[in-house]
Amino acid sequence: MNKNNQPMGDNNQPKMPRFNMNWIYLLVIVTLGILFFTGGGNSIAEGAGAGTKKEATYTKFKYYVEKNYAKKVVVNKSDGVLRMYVRPEHIRDIFNQSAQQTGKDPYVSVDYGSIDELEKYLTDVQKRGKIADFSYESKHSNGFFDVLISIAPTLFFFFLMYIIFSRIGGGMGGAGGMFNVGKSKAKLYEKADDMGITFKDVAGQAGAKQEVQEIVEFLKNPAKYTDLGGKIPKGALLVGPPGTGKTLLAKAVAGEAGVPFFSMSGSDFVEMFVGVGASRVRDVFHQAKQKAPCIIFIDEIDAVGRARSKNPAMGGNDERENTLNALLTEMDGFGTNSGVIVLAATNRVDMLDSALLRAGRFDREIHVDLPDLTERKEIFKVHLKPIKTDESVDIDFLARQTPGFSGADIANVCNEAALIAARHNAEKVEKQDFLDAVDRIIGGLEKKTKVMTASEKRSIALHEAGHATVSWFCEHANPLVKVSIVPRGQALGAAWYLPEERQITTKEQMLDEMCSLLGGRAAEELFTGHISTGAMNDLERATKSAFGMIAYAGMSDRLPNVCYYNNSEYQFQRPYSETTAKIIDDEVLKMINEQYARAKQLLTEHKEGHNELAELLITREVIFAEDVERIFGPRPWISRSQEIMKENEENAPALEDMSDEVKQAQQEYEAKQKEEKEEKDEQ
Repeated sequence: MNKNNQPMGDNNQPKMPRFNMNWIYLLVIVTLGILFFTGGGNSIAEGAGAGTKKEATYTKFKYYVEKNYAKKVVVNKSDGVLRMYVRPEHIRDIFNQSAQQTGKDPYVSVDYGSIDELEKYLTDVQKRGKIADFSYESKHSNGFFDVLISIAPTLFFFFLMYIIFSRIGGGMGGAGGMFNVGKSKAKLYEKADDMGITFKDVAGQAGAKQEVQEIVEFLKNPAKYTDLGGKIPKGALLVGPPGTGKTLLAKAVAGEAGVPFFSMSGSDFVEMFVGVGASRVRDVFHQAKQKAPCIIFIDEIDAVGRARSKNPAMGGNDERENTLNALLTEMDGFGTNSGVIVLAATNRVDMLDSALLRAGRFDREIHVDLPDLTERKEIFKVHLKPIKTDESVDIDFLARQTPGFSGADIANVCNEAALIAARHNAEKVEKQDFLDAVDRIIGGLEKKTKVMTASEKRSIALHEAGHATVSWFCEHANPLVKVSIVPRGQALGAAWYLPEERQITTKEQMLDEMCSLLGGRAAEELFTGHISTGAMNDLERATKSAFGMIAYAGMSDRLPNVCYYNNSEYQFQRPYSETTAKIIDDEVLKMINEQYARAKQLLTEHKEGHNELAELLITREVIFAEDVERIFGPRPWISRSQEIMKENEENAPALEDMSDEVKQAQQEYEAKQKEEKEEKDEQ
């Protein structure tokens, strides 16, 4: 016996899964034993013996009753199930078997809805002689389930042990390890065009679409480039603020190319187990090579591609660095990834490792910026398609009212407008609903129920009127849209402006904007004799603007043409001395005080109009640019804003032509691909 046992002992470890299968056999035996000793559980309670059971719908049950197939009906109130026992002469009509085959008392099991409706129906059919009688039972005998619940912890323990040992025994030698944590979590779309997303679904972003069009063309027709000695690009990095459509653009690339598409997030590589991230990187590239040509899309790659120099080795960073090293090797190492293109997206490109950004890995850095005026119009057209809009809705006007909005923000505006219209029981979404949606997103929800004293309300009105007055008389300040003293979110009042979309900003423009920010605090001091905490946000924005002008943009008299930007190389210390820091502080204070004095001077010169504006705010709570123009007269510099808007409109056809070029190129590729397919079919 020892001799027989010896070889088994030697082979115990590698044959672990075979040994663990015994627990499954034991589980089956125990279950069969329980079913035997409890008589099948439900069969005892139902008194059905070995009777055949058939499930049917409630409609079918009524049909059987009307046909006089029912002998009796037993209704179970606890489970919502009734049993219709069949007359012996109609057993074959229902079960297609003889009475000997179905056993004693075969029945039909039916789920019913309302017990009251069922009782009415059974009473009616009993009076009509369709059934002999019907009865109720409160619950089944749960012998089987009681025993099952009592042994459930033991069964769960055995099942857990089986899973653990089988995974350890079967996975330690492979790439997966325990629980296959080393396997890639990438979601594979075999045919990316099945997602139904193409460049037509990406509104705006004509420049970004042109950048990625060549990748699509290479995947469709690689011979065009390889014949000339060109190589497939290794990868493209989509960079831009959140909500600009980076992920959507990547899906559109895959949809246009019609190749397999692996989609995953950068956080999918990061786990608590050492070596898991690198294993997943190797696994996803291994799968991709088998399905080449294909695309691997890694969203939020900064989760795994963060620069190694920015993370001092303090004991918890080795796993991320190992994952990054594996990614660098797979993208451009000694191995070849023919036909595998890596697309990645991030809004924090400054934090990525420089080795990841070099040519040969991510060959292209595609900027997906916030949409301009023309692109916002296109995005509005896409998101307004499913919305029932009124004739008063002007897309051009909405695009001008949403400067700095991303594609996700515009989608949110359209959705909020529809919700607001539905809240008012409107049949269509009107222009005012969109304006309310923009205000809701920018300023927050209105809080008309917030209680304020008369003095607080007057102080807020003077503050907001100060912003409106100063901005009206500053040439480069943003044009005013409306002023409100209705509390929104954390703000007790707000002034809405229509910012001009500038590519560069001059010193005079920044000073005028700073002056208008300080107009609220200046109005409080001049006309109430005291200052309050209401200007905290204004002071914060003005201070940041002044510091940026002096320390970063070199707009100071004492520190001209010098930039002290705190980039990644200066993580633990400032890039300037204590003496320079004192000069920066003095210059910031000097600049803010100058603009504060200027704001007070403008308010003093127009104090009558400011007071009238504040009184109108107290009365109406919301005033518009027309009211300010009626009090102060036309703004001398309004024509300049109109010229800028006109220039944007004139540039719109050029951008639309660029978009048409992309569409035309796409149609040419599709036609060429169709011709090649027809030629192959003919051959």
